[in-house]
Amino acid sequence: MLQQPRRLRYRKPSDGRVRQYSKRGNKLAFGSFGIKALDSKWITAHQIEAARVAVTRYMQREGQVWIRIFPHKPITRKPADVRMGKGKGDVAGYVAPVFPGRMLIEIDGVSLEIAREALRLAAQKLPIPTKFVVRHDYDPTQNV
Repeated sequence: MLQQPRRLRYRKPSDGRVRQYSKRGNKLAFGSFGIKALDSKWITAHQIEAARVAVTRYMQREGQVWIRIFPHKPITRKPADVRMGKGKGDVAGYVAPVFPGRMLIEIDGVSLEIAREALRLAAQKLPIPTKFVVRHDYDPTQNV
């Protein structure tokens, strides 16, 4: 399971704003295959973990997986049946703010067919539309 951040600058930050596109982390950096976000959304730590488990199970623990996002933003919630006001609620969990173009998961060391299916299963666990990406210099004859 993804752990929470070791330290935070603020315990209860504001919600922030939605950017038009991802300024960084928008290219394949480690693996030969990946999934890229096509929309803006907050992705929870549980959703990231579910996608990671789906990928590693389908790949049968061969190859390598890189998770390119981390849930570092605390989200607060007020308990049920509480009236308005009286301050901000307690921290309920952590999310990763994702913008269009951001690489979410990268894998390497498996064939194109296995990679495509593994990342399709991971994309089903995420709340945003994604796109399968292959490294531009990928050679199918060289890998596995």
